[in-house]
Amino acid sequence: MGMKHLESGLNNILSRLDIESLEKAEKKAVVEMKRVLVDARLDIRDYELSETREEQLKCAEVAKKRLAKLKSHLLSAGNVFGAVDVAQLDAELEQINGWII
Repeated sequence: MGMKHLESGLNNILSRLDIESLEKAEKKAVVEMKRVLVDARLDIRDYELSETREEQLKCAEVAKKRLAKLKSHLLSAGNVFGAVDVAQLDAELEQINGWII
């Protein structure tokens, strides 16, 4: 499991939603979550491709902040996700976060 698995699972859930029918706060959280998800995937890629330890540490810091933001949006989305989905996605985020130095 990794960022690609998380992204795939989250996109699968989000693709089944009618975003226009969501409440304003939930809609904003979902739209922002999609953007942050792509950014987080790119941050993880940059971390993995870092050529120096200094670059890796810098990328790790950025990636961890982005993952925290993604988690915040996940929790802000309210009733968009079921409790099981939130628990699974949160666990995957924690696993990825723990993998980064």
